[in-house]
Amino acid sequence: MNRRRSSAVLALVAGAGLVAALAGGAAAAEHQSAHASSVWLSRQLRPDGTLENPLGGLPDHGLMIDVIFALHASGDGALAKPVVDFLDDQGHATDYYTWDGLAPGQGYDQIIVGGAVAKTLLAAQVAGRDPRDFDGHDLVAEVKGAIRRSGVDAGRVSDYSKNPEWSDMVPNNANMFGQALAVIGLAVAGENDQLAIDKMVTQQCSEGYFRAFFGQVEGPDGPRVSSCDEGKAAGASSPDGDTSGLALSAMLAARKAGAPGLDATIAKTVAWLKANQTAGGGWGGGVGTEAPNTNSTGLITQALADAGGAGTEVARGAAFLKSAQAKESDAGNALASHLGAIAYNPAAYEAARTGGIAGIDTWIRASAQASLGLSQVGFYALAKGTVPEPITTTTHPTTRTETPTVKAPAQKPVVRQPVPAPQKVQPGPKTPAARLGAYLAGKLVRGDHVEVTENDKTYVDYDATADLVLALRALEEQPDAVKKASEFLLTTDSVNAYAHGAGQETGAAAYAEPLAKLVIIAQFQKSGRADELRADLVELRGADGLFADTGTYADSEDTVRRHTWAVLATVGDPGQAIEALAVRQCRDGLFPERMDATGCETGDLAATAAAVTALNSKPFTEDAPTGRTPADWSDKRATAFVKAITLLSTKPNGKGVVEDEGGAPSIAVSASLAGARQAAGLDASGTAKTLGSLLQDDGGLTDFGTSLAAAQGIAGRSWVSADGSPVSPVVRLPLTDAEPVPAPVAQAAAWRPPLWSYFTLGGALLLAGLVLLVRRRFLQGVK
Repeated sequence: MNRRRSSAVLALVAGAGLVAALAGGAAAAEHQSAHASSVWLSRQLRPDGTLENPLGGLPDHGLMIDVIFALHASGDGALAKPVVDFLDDQGHATDYYTWDGLAPGQGYDQIIVGGAVAKTLLAAQVAGRDPRDFDGHDLVAEVKGAIRRSGVDAGRVSDYSKNPEWSDMVPNNANMFGQALAVIGLAVAGENDQLAIDKMVTQQCSEGYFRAFFGQVEGPDGPRVSSCDEGKAAGASSPDGDTSGLALSAMLAARKAGAPGLDATIAKTVAWLKANQTAGGGWGGGVGTEAPNTNSTGLITQALADAGGAGTEVARGAAFLKSAQAKESDAGNALASHLGAIAYNPAAYEAARTGGIAGIDTWIRASAQASLGLSQVGFYALAKGTVPEPITTTTHPTTRTETPTVKAPAQKPVVRQPVPAPQKVQPGPKTPAARLGAYLAGKLVRGDHVEVTENDKTYVDYDATADLVLALRALEEQPDAVKKASEFLLTTDSVNAYAHGAGQETGAAAYAEPLAKLVIIAQFQKSGRADELRADLVELRGADGLFADTGTYADSEDTVRRHTWAVLATVGDPGQAIEALAVRQCRDGLFPERMDATGCETGDLAATAAAVTALNSKPFTEDAPTGRTPADWSDKRATAFVKAITLLSTKPNGKGVVEDEGGAPSIAVSASLAGARQAAGLDASGTAKTLGSLLQDDGGLTDFGTSLAAAQGIAGRSWVSADGSPVSPVVRLPLTDAEPVPAPVAQAAAWRPPLWSYFTLGGALLLAGLVLLVRRRFLQGVK
């Protein structure tokens, strides 16, 4: 199924005395930089061609496809063969574009992820494989089948179910990345789909940019997909550089394949991109990634080079990309073993020269997408096989990598655009986690506790202080504040007041939830009080596994969340507490708010997130979470966990958040789901990005309580996964031995894969795909 690659076609187009474009290759210096990036990327692949998902679970298929694009664009397609073989010959492509990957053999291959199948089609074309027989499937037909022909989403590349029984239960999280990739893939196949092209064009605002996410408006005949301008009133049409760049590539591909009427739309997009290039030569993305970065700049530079008429902007974009790339001059510093790698921005590159690479996943994503702006081969030409000949050998002081020996054609002379002087690198802004951490730490009175005033009297709020400590643990911020507040909570006076009601109770008393939180805080702190506090907590547990407070002010609510705290604090010896939790699951797969709500029909999202975390926990161990159901789990525990995490994976929208009835993000619920999903191996980066974009100037959200509840969401992880946690996840999806899960009842959505399994050119949507991306950057194509 291999295809010959055509020789690079270098076309010089004269205009105003300048060479304005290169078709099939970039200038020699940029080609060399792209080749160096490709060599480095190929070294990050595992022997089977996969890239590890940093959150565990399935390989990062979307990022692997980004690498295919980058390696072929630089002329180094031979280095991408292990990735292509994994997807095609070894039959793993459907793990990416259907929901089958997390629960094989259970019928979820009938659920198609529109953007992912479009990206897979383009990967097959770029790799020179038969797109009508890739992993045994006709990807051209699959993409055409994902385009809705009627109804609300007419023309939209969509997530959908081939099984009609599940049609109403599959949420459509497809976005403009998937739309653009589908338009490109079908154009390359010679099958332009005018309905899909027209729908894509409606997502361009009058200013010239494209938005990333589809929206809806009410029309005379019911709801329909809104245009970009129509979405402005609802705040749903923010400019997005990444989407604008990819949409430009899509329109260029469609026009080359014969689509009419795109000239004005293309010209307007080019003008907007040129006008929005920063002084340093880079471009930003969308909400949360507005600052100039290599991911966005690579995608936009590639598109402008393909469009032509933007030689100066292309040259400045390439210079920005190279200013963030490890080069020969770094052979003597901390980047010596990573020559060719490209950082997310020049500031990250400068920091890595002395501190080394922190977070290899971010560098892989940045390199894959940035490299396209150095190769400057448009997607249409790339998929048609018009790529540069490979550079035969690259030698670095510490390593030597050889690619297949192919004699390169003589280079025709080109007129080089002047490269601007390097811009001084400015320190980047604080991350959302750092900003929220500083905000929360600032709420500590005298640096160690939270206070509340009621009826003109001020009290210590021990529970808020405990929650704040664990929030900062999840954020991994403000270690001094964490230490001081933890020490305050673990004093005898604080323990007696918080967990035993000293000053209120007239006799002996003990409260399970405060004791549980204190046990966890003490374990984080490596305090000797942990055993004593745990013993007090176990005294409250009955033979049935339930925890009963004692004292006049005992908690009579007996909530699931209270019970899960107690489970987490006693997970080394839980008695019947875990089984007592598992049997409370409602018929729809969620958990109720209260432990006494047995036989319930439907449950609560926040309670379910807490229950999933507790069911999937064990005492800390260095062992990685397993991908198989543990032998010591009861059938009830295993079934309850799989069913609950399945349902939680369907609740966030394409931006990783759960919305309230008014369509606004439900911050506390979204954050709790993010923590539970991440601990189970699913991606929460979309939640982190969206909630992080909501932070106000002071680093918090609307109020202290909301800010406190948002921590796990903005961190993109549970405190269970934080450094020093006394608890570890037991399993990480997918479970390779999971029993089939019954089809969901009508009010529950079907399982979809995590965001990480979706798309990425730079790192959320679903991934970790239900996934980076998030929108995670595609191409997380669907970030």
